[in-house]
Amino acid sequence: MPLSYSAAAAAAPSPLAARSRGLLRRPPRSARVVVRCKKIDQLRAVNGIPPYSPVSNRSLLSPVTLPIIRDANIKNDTRLRIFSGTANPSLSQEIASYLGLELGKINIKRFADGEIYVQLQESVRGCDVFLVQPTCPPANENLMELLIMIDACRRASAKNITAVIPYFGYARADRKSQGRESIAAKLVANMITEAGANRVLVCDLHSSQAMGYFDIPVDHVYGQPVILDYLASKTICSDDLVVVSPDVGGVARARAFAKKLSDAPLAIVDKRRHGHNVMNLIGDVRGKVAVMMDDMIDTAGTIAKGAELLHQEGAREVYACCTHAVFSPPAIESEVIGSQQTKA
Repeated sequence: MPLSYSAAAAAAPSPLAARSRGLLRRPPRSARVVVRCKKIDQLRAVNGIPPYSPVSNRSLLSPVTLPIIRDANIKNDTRLRIFSGTANPSLSQEIASYLGLELGKINIKRFADGEIYVQLQESVRGCDVFLVQPTCPPANENLMELLIMIDACRRASAKNITAVIPYFGYARADRKSQGRESIAAKLVANMITEAGANRVLVCDLHSSQAMGYFDIPVDHVYGQPVILDYLASKTICSDDLVVVSPDVGGVARARAFAKKLSDAPLAIVDKRRHGHNVMNLIGDVRGKVAVMMDDMIDTAGTIAKGAELLHQEGAREVYACCTHAVFSPPAIESEVIGSQQTKA
């Protein structure tokens, strides 16, 4: 009677039992497996020329030139970016036009409570960024705007950030002339450094010692060449020139300026406060063209009173020169240009 599949499986010995009974034997370890391959005739040379497989004329190691797809919207493929704050956008535009570039796109706005919002509207990753933002009046708002612009560029992975500050606010607070005073110039330098600037470019600091307040490189440029070119266009005889310092603190600056004007003589306006301001002139200006040189004009009061004193002492003409004019246009018109034969 034939057995069913389950009965046959039960009757069959297990592999372990079969191995123990010697029914299953392993092949000896020394046994070799022989694989036979079909022999193919070798390639033969034809007329003495070795066989070859056809390949293209281009070498496999030669570089492959891929087509470059350029975006038509990208006009200036450069790693240089120039951004402008709201302090002096016309100056920033002139700088960019001189370099043949366009100003970077940036969104700056102020909330109702006075907070400043800054957003870069283009990528600056790996770029050299220049932020043009003088800290002119209102100094506090423009300074805070500069700090936020620096922070925005740093968080956008800019390679280098240069703060271009033509007018560096708080530069006059560069030392302690009396007790319990603040050195605000050092404080502002620390704020710019901590915000993330890698370099600072300033113009005619109130004192050169302020460069040491920064822990980053400082490029200090001067506006005197522009003033020298202007005076040279007036064709004034060098024997008729005299350089005047409007106060005692600016003697070193006036002396350096006089050396560039064929070593012109020097005069000093000595202002002393005895209840009211008393101004005296040290030097001779009679019959000469006086050039008053100062680094900053705030309200134009000192320059106007100095020009009036020079006219009283017999000066033929008076030129008031400065690199930073913080006053409003009506002030200079009424104070300086209103004086007889005084030119700013």
